[in-house]
Amino acid sequence: MARESESGLPIEPVYGPAALTGWDPAEKLGDPGSYPYTRGVYPSMYRGRVWTMRQYAGFGTAVESNARYRRLIGQGTTGLSVAFDLPTQMGYDSDAVVARGEVGRVGVAVDSLDDMRVLFAGIPLGEVSTSMTINAPAAVLLLLYQLVAEEQGVAAGALRGTVQNDVLKEYIARGTYIFPPRASLRLVADVFAYCRAEIPRWNTISVSGYHMAEAGASPVQEVAFTLADGIEYVRAAVAAGMGVDEFAPRLSFFFVARTALLEEVAKFRAARRIWARVMRKEFGARDPRSWMLRFHTQTAGVQLTAQQPEVNLVRVAVQGLAAVLGGTQSLHTNAFDEALALPSERSARLALRTQQVLAWETDVTATVDPFAGSYAVERLTDEVEEAVVALMGRVEELGGAVAAIERGFQKGEIERNAYRIAQQTDAGERVVIGVNRFRLDEEEPYAPLRVDPAVERRQTERLARLRAERDGRAVATALGALRRTAEGDSNVLPPLREALRARATVGEVCDALRSVWGVHVPTDTF
Repeated sequence: MARESESGLPIEPVYGPAALTGWDPAEKLGDPGSYPYTRGVYPSMYRGRVWTMRQYAGFGTAVESNARYRRLIGQGTTGLSVAFDLPTQMGYDSDAVVARGEVGRVGVAVDSLDDMRVLFAGIPLGEVSTSMTINAPAAVLLLLYQLVAEEQGVAAGALRGTVQNDVLKEYIARGTYIFPPRASLRLVADVFAYCRAEIPRWNTISVSGYHMAEAGASPVQEVAFTLADGIEYVRAAVAAGMGVDEFAPRLSFFFVARTALLEEVAKFRAARRIWARVMRKEFGARDPRSWMLRFHTQTAGVQLTAQQPEVNLVRVAVQGLAAVLGGTQSLHTNAFDEALALPSERSARLALRTQQVLAWETDVTATVDPFAGSYAVERLTDEVEEAVVALMGRVEELGGAVAAIERGFQKGEIERNAYRIAQQTDAGERVVIGVNRFRLDEEEPYAPLRVDPAVERRQTERLARLRAERDGRAVATALGALRRTAEGDSNVLPPLREALRARATVGEVCDALRSVWGVHVPTDTF
């Protein structure tokens, strides 16, 4: 009897040649680094260079986070990944009423150019690759990064990294949106155009399925809704007058890696194949780099447990292995204690060591795409692809990703799947070690990392000093110019940059855009 995958697809007890009847390897696989990129986006993959090892970090103030980044770089991290606190993610200053109790809690508080300068003090921005997990105010944080690099004497053309900038998934799964979807799409397209001219090596978006998976999406839903969002961004950029090959090579994606190793590998391979086909056939892209689905992976936080947290070390190792076997370009491995609190320095180091063991103590980097031709994996890849394409078709029938979001389609589908998972876990049909099987009578005590409550007070004091010291008239003039640009159809990033240079705060520039574009009010019709 077949078992079901995470997406509800059958997994047979045994696969043989009959599973791939009529299967053409030239069509389905090709060579590594060539269309349809099933086997990976680069010919040599990890034989040439291992994936970028990122560790997602940031908490409290910019001073504390800067110290953590320096330590991570010293331990072998090859790329920084910045976590921002919720007020920053929502475009509020730390002294806003709605920010109370959240400053520095789940990431670093960044209110102004002054904070960004401290955050990257002593870190050569021309030499590191930096990923910033920020969405609705992504343009703001990117420009702050550029301004700090400028102060370091680093040309914008030398900057490398990624800004997440995927606001559509916020309406689906996370909720840290600001503006209505169509205004947000304009801002995304403006970032594409600005970076093409000013910061050409920057990845302008990381279209993210990870957060949908954390909200309960199945692997099929994760890929289908992520690629549908990607299509919407491409359409928005083309509608804004850009040629597809002018921006598509800088698009990137962000997926989860679960413990269901075989389906996860199949998922990554299917996603590459679908995206290559969409870009070449639907959008007429001619540059092979536009066909490549390059992606970052993070291990599944939703699968970590507070019960017997040390077991999470095993889960993360398996998840990281799935990402590597699936051909990821960069990887963040979660710390084993993240189900309890922000990771301690020791647990963050162990998470990085997990990646280093995979890279240098195993043989998974010795050959490209070791699962190629596997009866089981190739069959699962085809089945995942078929299911993803069907679900993407349903989004298209509703008018595309934005129209489907406005009707609550993706959110409703994910919530139903999350409920199914919860029911299976409660019934014991889905085994979770330490939760519904192999439990302990008493859990061992654990002392989590705590954020000092004084962080909020210190941050609001910094803001007060900034407002007292800066040229208030220059700030007001710059904010007025930003509002006028937002009312028209010119790119908002140049006036936004000048407002930030004048030391306007994150909250002030976001408020200026709110005053023109309004805010999103969610509706659920599905």
